[in-house]
Amino acid sequence: MLLKKVCSAGLLSLFCLHCYAGNGKLLATPGVSQAEGSGGGGLVPWAQLAGYASRDEVAVNGFCSRANLSDYRLDVCGAQLNLYDRVELSYARQKFDVPALSTQIEQDISGIKVRLYGDLVYSVWPQISAGWQHKSLKDGTVAKLVGAADTSGDDFYLAASKLHLGAVAGYNLFWNLTTRYTEANQLGLLGFGSADKGRSIQFEGSTAVFLSPEWAVGVEYRQKPNNLGLKEDDWGDLFVAWFPNKHVSVTAAWLQLGEIAGAKDQSGWYLSITGSL
Repeated sequence: MLLKKVCSAGLLSLFCLHCYAGNGKLLATPGVSQAEGSGGGGLVPWAQLAGYASRDEVAVNGFCSRANLSDYRLDVCGAQLNLYDRVELSYARQKFDVPALSTQIEQDISGIKVRLYGDLVYSVWPQISAGWQHKSLKDGTVAKLVGAADTSGDDFYLAASKLHLGAVAGYNLFWNLTTRYTEANQLGLLGFGSADKGRSIQFEGSTAVFLSPEWAVGVEYRQKPNNLGLKEDDWGDLFVAWFPNKHVSVTAAWLQLGEIAGAKDQSGWYLSITGSL
């Protein structure tokens, strides 16, 4: 709750102080907005911080995303605050529709990411950041029914990202690797842990090729824990991102999420729009 208030205060102050708006990075290098609110890809948080703030600037983002699957729908809206390219604060509200049960699961996610080392483009070694996401369900009824131990929990992750200029036939190549320590079931939408299983280490990755400064195509992969009796498959996507300028980005993707809560072969489209100051 405190982090949410800090983000809100930061948003209000930034709208009044346009001179601090971030503009110090190359186009597209901050990535887009991740489904849990952090800067990165759609499925995976990346090491770079959201927004175009350099070391003497502040940046703010707002975003909304939708994933339409075979049997479910996930809507996410949130905001990110980048403080001097060192600290990222984020907040997201997830709404997960389950038509078969005529119900909706809501989850709040507050996050912080800290850049520990390097620069995405200019350092020899990858940029490295550490992050934390606190997740809390508004109503834990469904989570308890499927055997979750808790209705709130924390994810901790370490991410490394690098952009190689002109590396593939003259095109820029991006990659990211993330290690996550988590007990979240389906991002936390089905609660956290179970009676006999808890935290585990999961691996996530992304790669993309920039066909031009404005267009990127890539893939993502995310391991998932199996804490409940319900099978939880790993996730993947194929995405296209468009960066017409430093104030907006649009991401479209095809998702392959496997089995979710007993419903098999969950695939579908994903669309996300991010606005930046």
